[in-house]
Amino acid sequence: MSVPQNPAKIFRGRVADQIVEDLRSQILSGALPDGSRLPSERELAAYYDVSGPTVREAVRVLTAMGLVNTRNGSRATVTAQGDTLLAVSIASVVQVEKVSGREVLGLLGALNAYAAELAAEHATDEEVDRLRAAAQAVPAAEGVERTAAALRDFFAVLGEISHNPLLAALCRFISEMQIGLGVKLSGGEGGTFGRVAGPLHTERMRIVAAVAARDPRHAAAVVRDYHREALERITAARASEGDTNVSDNGLTEALTAWLRTNVTLGGQVTNPRSTLS
Repeated sequence: MSVPQNPAKIFRGRVADQIVEDLRSQILSGALPDGSRLPSERELAAYYDVSGPTVREAVRVLTAMGLVNTRNGSRATVTAQGDTLLAVSIASVVQVEKVSGREVLGLLGALNAYAAELAAEHATDEEVDRLRAAAQAVPAAEGVERTAAALRDFFAVLGEISHNPLLAALCRFISEMQIGLGVKLSGGEGGTFGRVAGPLHTERMRIVAAVAARDPRHAAAVVRDYHREALERITAARASEGDTNVSDNGLTEALTAWLRTNVTLGGQVTNPRSTLS
């Protein structure tokens, strides 16, 4: 980012907030693209005609928002990635509003059902083939981590071929939450996760078939059935082993714990390719 010739006008009020809003607008508009570096603290202070501490406060706020990253004392780097911003926002709402685990999973079912409906209408034959290949990769995966990754990929493809970027982003993160919750409740390797994911292969192939048949209504219905059965299987599997942590409160506590571990205040989704933490 090069400092413009005309300095920004800072009015009365909280100066740091105005700097945050100005830089935020530049980041979201693409004037400061992902991966670019902010000017140095001295340059920003001169540009806005403020002190160094005011600039540092503004950068701290942008960092907490997930828009920039500062490491090892180097200049702040823009980290404007839609998935990360969405993850931090959703995680915050879930925790602040005390959204229950079942409500989150119910929302995922609705979102994926809509994604399947749109995919049935708009996906190309090549995209349907990708969805089929992703579904077939799940039972072929070995171990909890690889199975979880294959499941994430299947639902990521489903969202992508809906051709609705916002819907796809929502589905990606909430699917990540659901799969993370499933792994957490399963007890990891040797737990119930594989025994739940495996038998649902037939249901995932039914989703593919409905999309391939270009039947939006049926595709949406099949996805809703899949999510209901997935939750029922996870709950039943844990209950059969004497686990009492499968009540509504237990699901919510497990989800909140996963969010605290995997989504940080700084806007970084911790180890997004793994749900085993």
